[in-house]
Amino acid sequence: MLFQSWTFILFFLVVYPVYLLIRETRLRVPWLFAASYVFYGAWNPYYLLLILYSTAADYFFVTRMAKGGRRRFWVGASVVNNLALLGFFKYADFLVNNFNALLHRAGVGWSAPPPNVLLPVGISFFVFQSMSYTIDYYRGRVEREPSFLRYAAFVALFPQLVAGPIERAKNLLPQLRKAPRVGLSDVSDGLSLFLTGFFKKVALAASLALYVDRVYDAPERFGASALLLATFAFAWQIYFDFSGYTDMARGVARMMGVRLMLNFNNPYLADSLRDFWNRWHISLSTWFKDYVYIPLGGNRRGKARTYWNMALTMVISGLWHGAAWTFVAWGALHALGRVLTRELETAAFYRERLPRFVKQAFVFGFVLLTWTFFRAQSIHDAWLIVSRIFTAGWGDPKFPLLAAGLIASVWGYQFLYESKLRRFLELKWVRTSLAAGMVLYLLLVPGAGARPFIYFQF
Repeated sequence: MLFQSWTFILFFLVVYPVYLLIRETRLRVPWLFAASYVFYGAWNPYYLLLILYSTAADYFFVTRMAKGGRRRFWVGASVVNNLALLGFFKYADFLVNNFNALLHRAGVGWSAPPPNVLLPVGISFFVFQSMSYTIDYYRGRVEREPSFLRYAAFVALFPQLVAGPIERAKNLLPQLRKAPRVGLSDVSDGLSLFLTGFFKKVALAASLALYVDRVYDAPERFGASALLLATFAFAWQIYFDFSGYTDMARGVARMMGVRLMLNFNNPYLADSLRDFWNRWHISLSTWFKDYVYIPLGGNRRGKARTYWNMALTMVISGLWHGAAWTFVAWGALHALGRVLTRELETAAFYRERLPRFVKQAFVFGFVLLTWTFFRAQSIHDAWLIVSRIFTAGWGDPKFPLLAAGLIASVWGYQFLYESKLRRFLELKWVRTSLAAGMVLYLLLVPGAGARPFIYFQF
Protein backbone atom coordinates (compact mmCIF):
# COMPACT_ATOMS: atom_id res chain seq x y z
CA MET A 1 0.00 0.00 0.00
CA LEU A 2 1.90 3.03 -1.29
CA PHE A 3 1.48 6.35 0.53
CA GLN A 4 1.02 8.13 -2.81
CA SER A 5 -1.82 5.81 -3.89
CA TRP A 6 -5.56 6.21 -3.67
CA THR A 7 -5.68 2.91 -1.81
CA PHE A 8 -3.77 4.42 1.09
CA ILE A 9 -5.83 7.61 1.02
CA LEU A 10 -9.03 5.57 1.33
CA PHE A 11 -7.44 3.39 4.01
CA PHE A 12 -6.45 6.45 6.07
CA LEU A 13 -9.85 8.11 5.60
CA VAL A 14 -11.36 5.06 7.32
CA VAL A 15 -8.69 4.57 10.00
CA TYR A 16 -8.15 8.19 11.05
CA PRO A 17 -11.70 9.33 12.03
CA VAL A 18 -12.22 6.16 14.07
CA TYR A 19 -8.84 6.67 15.72
CA LEU A 20 -9.77 10.23 16.73
CA LEU A 21 -13.08 9.05 18.18
CA ILE A 22 -11.55 6.28 20.32
CA ARG A 23 -8.10 7.72 21.07
CA GLU A 24 -8.97 8.25 24.75
CA THR A 25 -10.39 4.76 25.21
CA ARG A 26 -8.91 1.29 25.58
CA LEU A 27 -9.81 0.57 21.97
CA ARG A 28 -7.07 2.88 20.64
CA VAL A 29 -4.22 0.34 20.74
CA PRO A 30 -6.29 -2.58 19.32
CA TRP A 31 -7.41 -0.27 16.50
CA LEU A 32 -3.82 0.76 15.76
CA PHE A 33 -2.76 -2.89 15.80
CA ALA A 34 -5.56 -3.95 13.46
CA ALA A 35 -4.97 -1.04 11.07
CA SER A 36 -1.23 -1.74 10.96
CA TYR A 37 -1.75 -5.41 10.19
CA VAL A 38 -4.27 -4.58 7.44
CA PHE A 39 -1.77 -2.09 6.02
CA TYR A 40 1.06 -4.63 6.01
CA GLY A 41 -1.08 -7.54 4.88
CA ALA A 42 -2.20 -5.60 1.81
CA TRP A 43 1.12 -6.51 0.15
CA ASN A 44 0.97 -10.19 1.03
CA PRO A 45 -1.17 -11.68 3.82
CA TYR A 46 1.44 -14.36 4.46
CA TYR A 47 3.86 -11.64 5.58
CA LEU A 48 1.68 -11.21 8.66
CA LEU A 49 2.80 -14.57 9.98
CA LEU A 50 6.42 -13.43 9.84
CA ILE A 51 5.92 -10.11 11.63
CA LEU A 52 3.68 -11.79 14.21
CA TYR A 53 6.32 -14.46 14.85
CA SER A 54 9.11 -11.87 15.18
CA THR A 55 6.99 -9.81 17.57
CA ALA A 56 5.89 -12.76 19.71
CA ALA A 57 9.41 -14.19 19.93
CA ASP A 58 10.97 -10.95 21.20
CA TYR A 59 8.09 -10.37 23.59
CA PHE A 60 8.68 -13.88 24.96
CA PHE A 61 12.43 -13.35 25.30
CA VAL A 62 11.94 -10.13 27.30
CA THR A 63 9.32 -11.84 29.47
CA ARG A 64 11.82 -14.57 30.27
CA MET A 65 14.49 -11.96 31.10
CA ALA A 66 12.03 -10.18 33.39
CA LYS A 67 11.59 -13.35 35.43
CA GLY A 68 15.27 -13.29 36.27
CA GLY A 69 18.21 -15.49 35.43
CA ARG A 70 19.87 -16.35 32.12
CA ARG A 71 19.37 -12.82 30.83
CA ARG A 72 22.37 -13.09 28.52
CA PHE A 73 21.00 -16.33 27.08
CA TRP A 74 17.62 -14.81 26.28
CA VAL A 75 18.97 -11.62 24.71
CA GLY A 76 21.34 -13.81 22.70
CA ALA A 77 18.37 -15.90 21.58
CA SER A 78 16.66 -12.73 20.41
CA VAL A 79 19.67 -11.59 18.40
CA VAL A 80 20.21 -15.03 16.85
CA ASN A 81 16.52 -15.41 16.01
CA ASN A 82 16.26 -12.01 14.37
CA LEU A 83 19.48 -12.39 12.41
CA ALA A 84 18.36 -15.85 11.31
CA LEU A 85 15.14 -14.33 9.92
CA LEU A 86 17.13 -11.73 8.02
CA GLY A 87 19.68 -14.30 6.91
CA PHE A 88 17.08 -16.64 5.46
CA PHE A 89 14.67 -14.22 3.83
CA LYS A 90 17.20 -11.64 2.67
CA TYR A 91 20.47 -13.47 2.03
CA ALA A 92 19.65 -17.13 1.32
CA ASP A 93 19.58 -16.71 -2.46
CA PHE A 94 22.72 -14.54 -2.38
CA LEU A 95 24.67 -17.12 -0.38
CA VAL A 96 23.53 -20.09 -2.48
CA ASN A 97 24.27 -18.31 -5.77
CA ASN A 98 27.76 -17.36 -4.62
CA PHE A 99 28.36 -20.87 -3.33
CA ASN A 100 27.36 -22.28 -6.71
CA ALA A 101 29.69 -19.79 -8.43
CA LEU A 102 32.59 -21.10 -6.34
CA LEU A 103 31.70 -24.68 -7.23
CA HIS A 104 31.59 -23.75 -10.90
CA ARG A 105 35.03 -22.13 -10.74
CA ALA A 106 36.37 -25.22 -8.99
CA GLY A 107 35.09 -27.38 -11.84
CA VAL A 108 32.36 -29.08 -9.81
CA GLY A 109 29.38 -30.00 -11.98
CA TRP A 110 26.83 -30.07 -9.16
CA SER A 111 25.10 -26.93 -7.85
CA ALA A 112 22.71 -26.33 -4.98
CA PRO A 113 19.16 -25.40 -5.96
CA PRO A 114 18.43 -21.74 -5.13
CA PRO A 115 15.72 -21.36 -2.47
CA ASN A 116 14.01 -18.51 -4.40
CA VAL A 117 12.85 -16.88 -1.17
CA LEU A 118 10.41 -14.01 -1.52
CA LEU A 119 11.76 -11.00 0.38
CA PRO A 120 9.10 -9.65 2.79
CA VAL A 121 8.77 -5.90 2.38
CA GLY A 122 10.36 -3.90 5.20
CA ILE A 123 11.76 -6.93 7.05
CA SER A 124 15.04 -5.14 7.84
CA PHE A 125 13.15 -2.31 9.50
CA PHE A 126 10.74 -4.14 11.78
CA VAL A 127 13.32 -6.79 12.73
CA PHE A 128 15.82 -4.10 13.79
CA GLN A 129 13.12 -2.20 15.67
CA SER A 130 12.00 -5.28 17.57
CA MET A 131 15.55 -6.46 18.28
CA SER A 132 16.55 -3.05 19.69
CA TYR A 133 13.80 -3.44 22.31
CA THR A 134 15.21 -6.71 23.65
CA ILE A 135 18.76 -5.33 23.71
CA ASP A 136 17.68 -2.11 25.43
CA TYR A 137 15.73 -4.08 28.02
CA TYR A 138 18.78 -6.26 28.67
CA ARG A 139 20.85 -3.10 29.15
CA GLY A 140 18.29 -1.63 31.54
CA ARG A 141 17.38 1.27 29.28
CA VAL A 142 13.67 0.50 28.88
CA GLU A 143 11.00 -1.10 31.02
CA ARG A 144 9.27 -4.29 30.02
CA GLU A 145 6.07 -3.64 28.09
CA PRO A 146 3.34 -5.66 29.88
CA SER A 147 0.81 -5.48 27.03
CA PHE A 148 1.54 -7.77 24.09
CA LEU A 149 -0.97 -5.90 21.93
CA ARG A 150 0.75 -2.57 22.62
CA TYR A 151 4.15 -4.07 21.87
CA ALA A 152 2.80 -5.55 18.63
CA ALA A 153 1.44 -2.12 17.68
CA PHE A 154 4.86 -0.63 18.41
CA VAL A 155 6.60 -3.09 16.06
CA ALA A 156 4.01 -2.77 13.30
CA LEU A 157 2.92 0.88 13.55
CA PHE A 158 1.85 1.42 9.97
CA PRO A 159 3.26 4.90 9.17
CA GLN A 160 6.86 3.76 9.65
CA LEU A 161 6.52 0.00 9.32
CA VAL A 162 8.01 -0.73 5.91
CA ALA A 163 10.77 1.90 5.55
CA GLY A 164 11.34 3.50 8.92
CA PRO A 165 12.38 5.53 10.71
CA ILE A 166 13.60 2.64 12.88
CA GLU A 167 12.11 3.77 16.17
CA ARG A 168 13.37 2.95 19.64
CA ALA A 169 11.11 1.57 22.35
CA LYS A 170 12.04 4.38 24.75
CA ASN A 171 10.64 6.95 22.30
CA LEU A 172 7.63 5.24 20.78
CA LEU A 173 6.22 2.91 23.46
CA PRO A 174 5.57 5.71 26.00
CA GLN A 175 3.57 7.53 23.31
CA LEU A 176 1.39 4.44 22.81
CA ARG A 177 0.72 4.07 26.55
CA LYS A 178 -1.22 7.30 26.89
CA ALA A 179 -3.99 8.99 24.96
CA PRO A 180 -2.40 11.42 22.49
CA ARG A 181 -3.29 15.06 22.24
CA VAL A 182 -4.26 15.89 18.67
CA GLY A 183 -4.65 19.60 18.07
CA LEU A 184 -5.05 21.69 14.96
CA SER A 185 -1.30 22.30 14.88
CA ASP A 186 -0.69 18.54 14.78
CA VAL A 187 -3.06 18.15 11.85
CA SER A 188 -1.69 21.12 9.93
CA ASP A 189 1.95 20.21 10.58
CA GLY A 190 1.21 16.59 9.68
CA LEU A 191 -0.47 17.56 6.43
CA SER A 192 2.44 19.87 5.62
CA LEU A 193 4.94 17.05 6.19
CA PHE A 194 2.85 14.63 4.12
CA LEU A 195 2.55 17.13 1.26
CA THR A 196 6.29 17.75 1.30
CA GLY A 197 7.03 14.03 1.19
CA PHE A 198 4.41 13.47 -1.50
CA PHE A 199 5.99 16.20 -3.62
CA LYS A 200 9.48 14.76 -3.14
CA LYS A 201 8.32 11.31 -4.21
CA VAL A 202 5.90 12.07 -7.05
CA ALA A 203 7.28 15.28 -8.55
CA LEU A 204 11.00 14.80 -7.92
CA ALA A 205 12.10 11.20 -7.28
CA ALA A 206 9.80 9.60 -9.86
CA SER A 207 10.79 12.02 -12.64
CA LEU A 208 14.50 11.65 -11.92
CA ALA A 209 14.12 7.87 -11.98
CA LEU A 210 13.18 8.01 -15.68
CA TYR A 211 16.56 9.49 -16.59
CA VAL A 212 18.56 7.39 -14.12
CA ASP A 213 16.99 4.12 -15.24
CA ARG A 214 17.58 4.86 -18.92
CA VAL A 215 21.31 5.49 -18.38
CA TYR A 216 22.07 2.88 -15.72
CA ASP A 217 20.23 0.11 -17.56
CA ALA A 218 22.73 0.36 -20.43
CA PRO A 219 25.77 2.36 -19.23
CA GLU A 220 27.95 1.21 -22.12
CA ARG A 221 25.80 3.28 -24.51
CA PHE A 222 26.41 6.63 -22.81
CA GLY A 223 29.26 9.09 -22.57
CA ALA A 224 30.87 10.67 -19.54
CA SER A 225 28.46 13.60 -19.21
CA ALA A 226 25.33 11.42 -19.24
CA LEU A 227 26.83 8.92 -16.78
CA LEU A 228 27.96 11.66 -14.41
CA LEU A 229 24.62 13.46 -14.53
CA ALA A 230 22.73 10.18 -14.11
CA THR A 231 24.77 9.50 -10.97
CA PHE A 232 24.08 13.05 -9.79
CA ALA A 233 20.39 12.52 -10.53
CA PHE A 234 20.37 9.24 -8.59
CA ALA A 235 21.92 10.93 -5.57
CA TRP A 236 18.93 13.24 -5.48
CA GLN A 237 16.45 10.57 -6.53
CA ILE A 238 17.29 8.34 -3.57
CA TYR A 239 17.27 11.33 -1.22
CA PHE A 240 13.89 12.57 -2.45
CA ASP A 241 12.51 9.03 -2.47
CA PHE A 242 13.62 7.99 0.99
CA SER A 243 13.27 11.31 2.79
CA GLY A 244 9.92 11.69 1.02
CA TYR A 245 8.72 8.43 2.58
CA THR A 246 10.00 9.58 5.98
CA ASP A 247 8.22 12.92 5.65
CA MET A 248 4.96 11.20 4.77
CA ALA A 249 5.39 8.69 7.61
CA ARG A 250 6.12 11.47 10.11
CA GLY A 251 3.21 13.47 8.74
CA VAL A 252 0.69 10.63 9.12
CA ALA A 253 1.98 9.87 12.62
CA ARG A 254 1.91 13.55 13.59
CA MET A 255 -1.76 13.78 12.62
CA MET A 256 -2.32 10.89 15.03
CA GLY A 257 -0.47 12.67 17.84
CA VAL A 258 2.66 10.49 17.51
CA ARG A 259 6.12 12.04 17.06
CA LEU A 260 8.54 9.99 14.97
CA MET A 261 12.22 10.83 14.95
CA LEU A 262 13.88 12.98 12.29
CA ASN A 263 15.56 10.68 9.76
CA PHE A 264 17.18 13.15 7.33
CA ASN A 265 18.75 16.51 8.03
CA ASN A 266 19.95 18.05 4.75
CA PRO A 267 22.66 15.39 4.24
CA TYR A 268 24.10 16.97 1.09
CA LEU A 269 25.19 19.97 3.14
CA ALA A 270 27.50 17.81 5.27
CA ASP A 271 31.05 19.11 5.63
CA SER A 272 32.61 15.79 6.68
CA LEU A 273 31.82 12.13 6.14
CA ARG A 274 31.04 11.80 9.82
CA ASP A 275 28.63 14.71 9.46
CA PHE A 276 27.05 13.04 6.44
CA TRP A 277 26.24 9.92 8.44
CA ASN A 278 24.87 12.08 11.24
CA ARG A 279 22.43 13.53 8.70
CA TRP A 280 21.59 10.57 6.40
CA HIS A 281 19.17 7.84 7.51
CA ILE A 282 19.75 8.92 11.11
CA SER A 283 17.70 6.13 12.66
CA LEU A 284 19.82 3.44 10.95
CA SER A 285 23.14 5.22 11.56
CA THR A 286 22.44 5.55 15.27
CA TRP A 287 21.19 1.93 15.35
CA PHE A 288 24.49 0.64 14.01
CA LYS A 289 26.40 2.95 16.33
CA ASP A 290 24.53 1.75 19.43
CA TYR A 291 24.20 -1.95 18.62
CA VAL A 292 27.28 -2.72 16.48
CA TYR A 293 30.03 -0.09 16.73
CA ILE A 294 29.93 0.47 20.50
CA PRO A 295 29.57 -3.25 21.41
CA LEU A 296 32.61 -3.94 19.18
CA GLY A 297 34.54 -1.56 21.41
CA GLY A 298 33.89 1.77 19.72
CA ASN A 299 36.86 4.08 20.17
CA ARG A 300 37.79 2.73 23.62
CA ARG A 301 40.49 0.23 22.63
CA GLY A 302 43.08 2.23 20.78
CA LYS A 303 43.31 3.81 17.34
CA ALA A 304 43.81 0.62 15.31
CA ARG A 305 40.82 -1.08 16.93
CA THR A 306 38.73 2.08 16.44
CA TYR A 307 39.46 2.07 12.71
CA TRP A 308 38.61 -1.62 12.50
CA ASN A 309 35.34 -1.18 14.37
CA MET A 310 34.40 1.78 12.19
CA ALA A 311 35.21 -0.03 8.97
CA LEU A 312 33.43 -3.24 9.96
CA THR A 313 30.32 -1.32 10.98
CA MET A 314 30.20 0.46 7.62
CA VAL A 315 30.62 -2.78 5.65
CA ILE A 316 27.84 -4.43 7.68
CA SER A 317 25.69 -1.37 7.03
CA GLY A 318 26.32 -1.79 3.31
CA LEU A 319 25.34 -5.46 3.44
CA TRP A 320 22.18 -4.54 5.38
CA HIS A 321 21.04 -2.56 2.36
CA GLY A 322 20.96 -5.56 0.08
CA ALA A 323 22.23 -9.01 -0.75
CA ALA A 324 24.64 -8.01 -3.52
CA TRP A 325 28.35 -7.30 -3.84
CA THR A 326 27.54 -3.78 -5.03
CA PHE A 327 26.19 -2.94 -1.57
CA VAL A 328 29.22 -4.51 0.09
CA ALA A 329 31.46 -2.38 -2.13
CA TRP A 330 29.42 0.72 -1.31
CA GLY A 331 29.79 0.08 2.41
CA ALA A 332 33.52 -0.70 2.01
CA LEU A 333 34.13 2.55 0.14
CA HIS A 334 32.44 4.52 2.92
CA ALA A 335 34.46 2.56 5.44
CA LEU A 336 37.66 3.52 3.61
CA GLY A 337 36.54 7.13 3.42
CA ARG A 338 35.76 7.30 7.14
CA VAL A 339 39.10 5.70 8.07
CA LEU A 340 41.15 7.97 5.81
CA THR A 341 39.42 11.20 6.83
CA ARG A 342 38.88 10.62 10.56
CA GLU A 343 42.09 12.34 11.65
CA LEU A 344 41.76 15.03 8.97
CA GLU A 345 38.29 16.00 10.16
CA THR A 346 39.60 16.69 13.67
CA ALA A 347 42.60 18.76 12.50
CA ALA A 348 42.50 22.49 13.24
CA PHE A 349 43.23 23.34 9.60
CA TYR A 350 40.22 21.37 8.39
CA ARG A 351 37.85 22.59 11.07
CA GLU A 352 38.83 26.26 11.23
CA ARG A 353 40.70 27.38 8.12
CA LEU A 354 39.26 25.38 5.23
CA PRO A 355 36.15 27.10 3.80
CA ARG A 356 32.97 25.19 4.52
CA PHE A 357 31.87 25.07 0.89
CA VAL A 358 35.17 23.36 -0.02
CA LYS A 359 34.54 20.68 2.59
CA GLN A 360 30.95 20.31 1.44
CA ALA A 361 32.05 19.92 -2.18
CA PHE A 362 34.55 17.19 -1.20
CA VAL A 363 31.99 15.26 0.84
CA PHE A 364 29.31 15.50 -1.84
CA GLY A 365 31.79 14.41 -4.51
CA PHE A 366 32.80 11.35 -2.50
CA VAL A 367 29.20 10.43 -1.70
CA LEU A 368 28.27 10.92 -5.36
CA LEU A 369 31.02 8.55 -6.51
CA THR A 370 29.98 5.85 -4.05
CA TRP A 371 26.32 6.05 -5.11
CA THR A 372 27.49 4.53 -8.40
CA PHE A 373 28.07 1.20 -6.65
CA PHE A 374 24.77 1.46 -4.77
CA ARG A 375 22.75 1.95 -7.97
CA ALA A 376 24.65 -0.17 -10.49
CA GLN A 377 23.26 -3.59 -11.31
CA SER A 378 26.64 -5.28 -10.87
CA ILE A 379 30.23 -4.57 -9.83
CA HIS A 380 31.16 -4.76 -13.51
CA ASP A 381 28.63 -2.03 -14.38
CA ALA A 382 29.81 0.12 -11.49
CA TRP A 383 33.44 -0.01 -12.61
CA LEU A 384 32.37 0.59 -16.19
CA ILE A 385 30.45 3.72 -15.20
CA VAL A 386 33.27 5.10 -13.05
CA SER A 387 35.88 4.44 -15.72
CA ARG A 388 33.76 5.95 -18.51
CA ILE A 389 33.07 9.07 -16.44
CA PHE A 390 36.82 9.75 -16.51
CA THR A 391 37.64 8.44 -19.97
CA ALA A 392 34.62 8.58 -22.29
CA GLY A 393 33.78 11.54 -24.47
CA TRP A 394 31.58 14.42 -23.38
CA GLY A 395 28.45 15.02 -25.40
CA ASP A 396 24.93 16.27 -24.87
CA PRO A 397 23.60 14.30 -21.87
CA LYS A 398 20.01 15.34 -22.63
CA PHE A 399 19.38 15.96 -18.93
CA PRO A 400 15.88 17.35 -18.27
CA LEU A 401 16.17 21.08 -17.51
CA LEU A 402 13.05 21.06 -15.32
CA ALA A 403 14.60 18.42 -13.06
CA ALA A 404 17.85 20.39 -12.89
CA GLY A 405 15.93 23.50 -11.90
CA LEU A 406 14.00 21.69 -9.18
CA ILE A 407 17.18 20.17 -7.72
CA ALA A 408 18.84 23.58 -7.72
CA SER A 409 15.80 25.08 -5.97
CA VAL A 410 15.77 22.41 -3.25
CA TRP A 411 19.53 22.62 -2.72
CA GLY A 412 19.33 26.40 -2.54
CA TYR A 413 16.47 26.18 -0.05
CA GLN A 414 18.53 23.87 2.16
CA PHE A 415 21.50 26.23 2.12
CA LEU A 416 19.21 29.10 3.11
CA TYR A 417 17.60 26.96 5.82
CA GLU A 418 20.99 26.45 7.46
CA SER A 419 21.84 30.14 7.20
CA LYS A 420 20.68 33.23 9.06
CA LEU A 421 17.65 33.37 6.77
CA ARG A 422 16.07 30.33 8.41
CA ARG A 423 13.64 32.50 10.36
CA PHE A 424 12.38 33.99 7.11
CA LEU A 425 11.72 30.55 5.65
CA GLU A 426 9.74 29.58 8.76
CA LEU A 427 7.30 32.48 8.41
CA LYS A 428 3.75 31.30 7.98
CA TRP A 429 3.14 33.07 4.68
CA VAL A 430 6.37 31.65 3.22
CA ARG A 431 5.43 28.10 4.23
CA THR A 432 1.92 28.59 2.85
CA SER A 433 3.30 29.88 -0.44
CA LEU A 434 5.64 26.91 -0.76
CA ALA A 435 2.79 24.49 -0.04
CA ALA A 436 0.60 26.20 -2.63
CA GLY A 437 3.43 26.03 -5.15
CA MET A 438 3.85 22.29 -4.60
CA VAL A 439 0.12 21.66 -4.99
CA LEU A 440 0.02 23.76 -8.17
CA TYR A 441 2.98 21.88 -9.62
CA LEU A 442 1.39 18.50 -8.84
CA LEU A 443 -1.82 19.60 -10.55
CA LEU A 444 -0.21 21.05 -13.68
CA VAL A 445 2.79 18.80 -14.36
CA PRO A 446 2.10 15.16 -15.32
CA GLY A 447 3.54 12.63 -12.89
CA ALA A 448 5.92 9.81 -13.79
CA GLY A 449 3.63 7.11 -12.47
CA ALA A 450 3.34 5.29 -9.14
CA ARG A 451 6.66 3.70 -8.21
CA PRO A 452 7.47 1.71 -5.06
CA PHE A 453 9.85 3.40 -2.67
CA ILE A 454 13.49 2.39 -3.19
CA TYR A 455 13.95 1.31 0.42
CA PHE A 456 11.03 -1.13 0.25
CA GLN A 457 13.53 -3.65 -1.15
CA PHE A 458 15.65 -3.40 2.01
